[in-house]
Amino acid sequence: MDSVFKALADPTRRLLLDRLHEHNGQTLRELCERLDMARQSATQHLDILQRANLVTVVRRGRERLHYLNPGPIHEIEERWISGFDKPRLQTISAIRNRAEEYAMTDESASVPTYVYVTYVRASAEQVWRALTDADLTARYWGHANVSDWQPGSGWEHRRVDGSGAVDAVGRVLATEPPTRLVVTFEDTPDAEAPREPSVVTFLVEPHHDIVRLTVTHENLPNLEMLGGISRGWPAVLANLKSLLETGEVLPQAPWEMSPAHD
Repeated sequence: MDSVFKALADPTRRLLLDRLHEHNGQTLRELCERLDMARQSATQHLDILQRANLVTVVRRGRERLHYLNPGPIHEIEERWISGFDKPRLQTISAIRNRAEEYAMTDESASVPTYVYVTYVRASAEQVWRALTDADLTARYWGHANVSDWQPGSGWEHRRVDGSGAVDAVGRVLATEPPTRLVVTFEDTPDAEAPREPSVVTFLVEPHHDIVRLTVTHENLPNLEMLGGISRGWPAVLANLKSLLETGEVLPQAPWEMSPAHD
C-alpha cells in the first residue's frame, strides 16, 4: 500500500486519475491534450501510477489505452473505511451522487470499457479453476457459472439458493487455459428488454507465485450497467482473491457480488 499512498500524494497524479475517471481508456496524447501537459511529464506520472496498480494499460493495435484501475482504492476502502463509519459515508455518497445525476446532461455518450486488475497469490492453474469451476464460483461469486468452457458453448450464471434460477447467460468466445478466457454476458431469453451482449475477457498472467488477473468488460450498453459492474467486479474479484489466498470468502451478500445483476 505504500506505493499507492505515495502515488496519490501528488496532485498531478490525482488529476490524471480524475481525468481517467471522467473518460476511461485514453491514449497518452489525449491525456496530455486535456491537461496541457508535456508527454515526458505525463509519462513519468503514469509510470508511477502503473507501478502502484492504479492505472493499467491495454493495447489496441498500435495504441496504448490507459484505464483507471479501482482495485487498490477498493482495498483501502475495505481495510480502513468499511470497519469505521461506512453507513454514514454511504448516505453522504448517495446524496452526492443523486445531486451529480441531476447535473448530468442527457446525452447519449458512448460507454467506455471497464478494466479491473488484481494480484492473487496463487498459480495460474488455480485462478483458471476458480474462474471455470461451478462449485468454486458458487462460493465466491454467489452464483455457479456452468459450462464446458469450450469455444462456441453456452454458459449460465445460476443462483445457488436452491431455485435453479438463471440470472444471465452467454457464449464462450475463446478459451486458452490457463491464461485467457473470453465470454459474452447476455440477458436471459425471458428478459423484458434484452440488452446487447457485453464481452468479458479474463487475462491470467503468472509471475513466480503471484498472478496478475485482468478483467476487461467491453460493449457495455449504457451508463447504468457501467455503474453496476463498477461495484460488482471489485467485490467478485476481492472474494476470489480471499478464497484462493485464505480458503475463506468475505462476508458479502450475493447480490453485492454479481455484475450480471446490474
